[in-house]
Amino acid sequence: MSAVVSEHDDHHADDHHDHGPAKGLLRWIITTNHKDIGTLYLVFALAMFFVGGTMAMVIRAELFEPGLQFVDPAFFNSMTTMHALVMVFGAVMPAFVGLANWQIPLMIGAADMALPRMNNMSFWMLVAGVLLLASTLFMEGGAPNSGWTLYPPLVLQPITVGKAMPFAVFSVHLLGISSIMGAINIIATIFNMRAPSMKMMDMPLFVWTWLITAFLLIAVMPVFAGAVTMLLTDKFFHTSFFNAAGGGDPVLYEHIFWFFGHPEVYIMILPTFGVASTIIPIFARKPLFGYASMVWATASIAFLSFIVWAHHM
Repeated sequence: MSAVVSEHDDHHADDHHDHGPAKGLLRWIITTNHKDIGTLYLVFALAMFFVGGTMAMVIRAELFEPGLQFVDPAFFNSMTTMHALVMVFGAVMPAFVGLANWQIPLMIGAADMALPRMNNMSFWMLVAGVLLLASTLFMEGGAPNSGWTLYPPLVLQPITVGKAMPFAVFSVHLLGISSIMGAINIIATIFNMRAPSMKMMDMPLFVWTWLITAFLLIAVMPVFAGAVTMLLTDKFFHTSFFNAAGGGDPVLYEHIFWFFGHPEVYIMILPTFGVASTIIPIFARKPLFGYASMVWATASIAFLSFIVWAHHM
């Protein structure tokens, strides 16, 4: 009997060896492991940090002395626009999603994220969105150069659009879908996959801040998508959402954009609060003072961020 079991185990081991998980580059492309995907997000964010930083260096070099130094004004404006979009959507947000992928399952006792295949898809959609955005640098007329806020009427002028605008808008859509998918995954994981004994108020603060951030993402990314889609129809389908000549209102865009933009500030800072509130108690060897107050304060910040967009205008 033991010989049969041994033979079966050897056969099984051979099977596993022959048809095991992907190795090398393919492993990173098709992985559904939360740690691998977290690493992909973090490495990609670091790469985009250097790309965005290089754009910032172009800006600073040009501003080092009065007058024109290195680049023409349209390209300078493209650099300011692209720098901001790359840093916000390519560096900061993916870095925190990477941390969330790595840490949240470990912190709540889950085996993996709730939706691992969607996790993989959300990362590659991010890459596609950033590559599409970067491709606008090589298009006729150059990359968008109206500022990252894409304000009309400037963004609708031929001098600031070139061929790039629809590609930039589609890029924003891809980046937004990626963020929403990541947020859905985080919410599903936290609600459904905590260790049986872990109540909500037992979770580390990093998990709490990311749960709240995920709800913010789901609430505001479609608003931004709607705003840029209206820009697109104004430009190519002769609507007048923001065109004053047709009865539209450019300030309406500002309202819609900053209804996204103010919560976006907290989407980028709340996970940082969670990181600090998790690391400091560990190294101080003391429990976090006022844990429940911090949870409620974080939720209150998220709620208030929806009703104070006007100060950005």
